[in-house]
Amino acid sequence: MHMNNQQVRVRFAPSPTGYLHVGGLRTALFNYLFARKEEGRFILRIEDTDQKRSIPGAVENLITTLTRTGVQHDEGPDVGGDYGPYIQSQRMQIYQEHIRKLLDAGHAYYCFCNEERLDKLREEQRKRKRPPMYDGRCRNLSKDEVEENLARGVPSVIRLRYPQEGKTVFDDIVRGRVAIDNSQVDDQVLIKSDGFPTYHFASVVDDHLMRITHIIRGEEWLSSVPKHIFLYESFGWEVPAFVHLPLLLNADRSKLSKRQGDVSVESYLEKGYLTEALLNFIALLGWHSADDREIYTLRELEEAFSLERINKAGAVFDLEKLNWMGGYYIRHLDVGYIADQARPFFEEAGIDIGDQEKYLKVIATARDYVFRLSDLVEHARMFYDSLVFTDEDRSLLGQEESKRILAYIIEALGRPGHWSPDDLSRLVKEAISDLGVKGKGFYFPLRLALFGSCHGPDIPTLIDILGRDESIKRLSRALHSE
Repeated sequence: MHMNNQQVRVRFAPSPTGYLHVGGLRTALFNYLFARKEEGRFILRIEDTDQKRSIPGAVENLITTLTRTGVQHDEGPDVGGDYGPYIQSQRMQIYQEHIRKLLDAGHAYYCFCNEERLDKLREEQRKRKRPPMYDGRCRNLSKDEVEENLARGVPSVIRLRYPQEGKTVFDDIVRGRVAIDNSQVDDQVLIKSDGFPTYHFASVVDDHLMRITHIIRGEEWLSSVPKHIFLYESFGWEVPAFVHLPLLLNADRSKLSKRQGDVSVESYLEKGYLTEALLNFIALLGWHSADDREIYTLRELEEAFSLERINKAGAVFDLEKLNWMGGYYIRHLDVGYIADQARPFFEEAGIDIGDQEKYLKVIATARDYVFRLSDLVEHARMFYDSLVFTDEDRSLLGQEESKRILAYIIEALGRPGHWSPDDLSRLVKEAISDLGVKGKGFYFPLRLALFGSCHGPDIPTLIDILGRDESIKRLSRALHSE
């Protein structure tokens, strides 16, 4: 690999056009992991030269989301660095200087074709089933014609004078050797009529000036690489290493698009997926470890990651796998941490969790059944709200045998002394033996009285979570619930 004597510098360069897409998070994550693995720097740059598409507040939103997931940049608009500014609209002076150099060297030219002509051209090409490309009409205007048009104020763009013969061959760390016919490459617009640079121009200039060594981005940019290489070479700059990540696909193998369903990172976090689970899941979209392990913390990924293990094939965004991973993390992370992360969902549902010790016990029980924090609420509500019985419930609770069981446990819990979980287990065993009832006949009425459902946690756990007083209150209510 070239540039190996330099410190690795990589960048994530989103446009502030709304929320962070899961594909964007994957690109950011792979850049971040490579920087950490190689003890390099991870740069966040905001590409806002498409002024029509920029949305107010989107930059802050992006930074907040990235920080929340733990994918932390070393340089960027909010933290600074030696290669700023890190927002492209603040770098206009730089692009102006660099486009002059290209014009002077003849690698770029003014184009005065209006939208109407270009639309007509594209329409004709579509009819002939040709890729829409500029036909080079302004490529050979004389210096005088150009001067005259500029003096008259004819609106113009500046295009790249791309060679029309031969092939461009380059190496990509994921794809290997790639060859693209130069006749397939357009004379890319570099500066738009509003004076703002296009992505292609600004990103090459910035990647050079910010000393980026590896460009890690989505596969959709692969076909633009020849234009970018030509720009590097026109300036006499060293070309960085390219790494194009495989496409993200829906389950039906169609491309995971911004317009399909919920693909913003925020929407997954708002639904209550843990950031740890989401990052672990996204890390495995197009990368796998040597031992095909599934579960990784961010720190472990930093150790294990390598560019060589990125796959070529598209990666399916499999919601079932994300859900499985979500459940795994909710059950295995520290219960106090899960309880803290879940708190906003309880507040939103209007549940006053009150006593912290009880809340922790509730989470410890409820987390066995869910894969998202938001779902904990439904599995915990019955410990906080008063229970509502159906007619069917009432008929079960009204049976003589049920009444005997409820009365026995109420009486036992009323005795003085402290009830530990072990004591409660003993109480259940004694009750079964004294009453001569077992199985469903014993557990269903008790669980219904305490928990509002015949199925759920075991009786000692329920009494331990609710506490003696609340348990007695619930059992008594059920006993007299006709």
